[in-house]
Amino acid sequence: MGVETETYSFADLLSNIVDNRGKTCPVAEEGLPLIATNCVKNETLYPAFEKVRYVDEDTFANWFRGHPEPGDMIFVTKGSPGNVCWTPEPVNFCIAQDMVAIRSDSEIVDSKYLFALLRSPATQARILNMHVGTLIPHFKKGDFKNLYFDILADMGLQKEIGEIYFSFCEKIELNRQMNATLESMAQAMFKSWFVDFDPVIDNALAVGNPIPEPLHTRAEARKALGDKRKPLPETIQQRFPNCFVFNEEMGWLPEGWVISKFQEIAEVVMGQSPKGDTYNTEGEGMPLVNGPVEFGPYFTQRTKWTTAPTKLSEDQDLVVCVRGSTTGRFVKSDGVYCLGRGVCSIRGKRSQAFVDYTFKYHKDALLGMTTGSTFPNWSGPTLKGFSIIKPSDVLLDVFEELVGSLINKMCSNTVETENLCEIRDTLLPKLLSGNSESWKLNNRSQLANE
Repeated sequence: MGVETETYSFADLLSNIVDNRGKTCPVAEEGLPLIATNCVKNETLYPAFEKVRYVDEDTFANWFRGHPEPGDMIFVTKGSPGNVCWTPEPVNFCIAQDMVAIRSDSEIVDSKYLFALLRSPATQARILNMHVGTLIPHFKKGDFKNLYFDILADMGLQKEIGEIYFSFCEKIELNRQMNATLESMAQAMFKSWFVDFDPVIDNALAVGNPIPEPLHTRAEARKALGDKRKPLPETIQQRFPNCFVFNEEMGWLPEGWVISKFQEIAEVVMGQSPKGDTYNTEGEGMPLVNGPVEFGPYFTQRTKWTTAPTKLSEDQDLVVCVRGSTTGRFVKSDGVYCLGRGVCSIRGKRSQAFVDYTFKYHKDALLGMTTGSTFPNWSGPTLKGFSIIKPSDVLLDVFEELVGSLINKMCSNTVETENLCEIRDTLLPKLLSGNSESWKLNNRSQLANE
């Protein structure tokens, strides 16, 4: 026996729509983030703060027609129509044109159930087919009345479906936020140790050694922290020198650190495409990665294979695009892959973590060293030959131990996230069908709560 449903238009399911002016909002240098449509993605639970602008208090209070509330959904109407995210509590952004904040009518539909319904492949396909506009797709608010849904009549069943879907989204979001925090920690440690030389400055201040003039500002900032300055554990702190020496190429360096070429700390393996007739999508042979790199931040999906592998990556290598508009994009390798033309693999000789963050720090400078007018590219000699500051091997080992563990955690979080996404997206159509047989899969939803 099928489940009972009732048909409603999208407009009928909503108790409130916040639709601000279809023109550019006045922006400020700081204030509350103003999200654009690029921030609303079906891959994230909440809007992502990417390239955000800001509004001041007066604009926030007087320019907008309304603001989203916790539990509302942010629905894109132009550019990428149908993309939808959840509004957190407290609300930490405001919205302007090309999107609306929508609130479900709780008498008819559970909000989390509607959220799952809107993100389902079937709904996304229908919205795609209803786009108007040739250059920039639109899904007008006025067309909400033309999009119909068969809504489960059983509100309890709606809530159960919504909670299962949302629990997956929350766990996936938590993993992503954790990875963002771990990445920030790793970058901050690299910059503090090997760019700003904070531990060396602290040691020099402690013993009264002179601070070179270019480092005075940083030294004063360290002194100003006072008791808030968190020293490293003594066993690590003592492995940093306590004075600086001058180098003609790089300026003032910690004593004992040297100028090296990148190839002295990393092996750079340039890709070489296998013969075309060896490619397949059936999983035969070795997985192949070709430029541009499409997956990230780790290879946890495999879509193409070759039976005649050429150059190979290894587990934890940094795989980097070296040709075309995506030059500089990188991901971590989670296994052995064949490297096609357009990518290279960067492998640490002593510390993979130090190599990873050295490349990330120098990436912008390296992008200024690409060759080719139509298709920028990096050659092997360019990547191998740029100059870097190399600390002692002891510090490389310490950094590898500390940051390497952060990288491993990010990798495991990413793999778990991919698995959760696959389970959630496989389960969703079965849940939305309301078929009682689908509830046999409920135990799998416990993964989202672990």
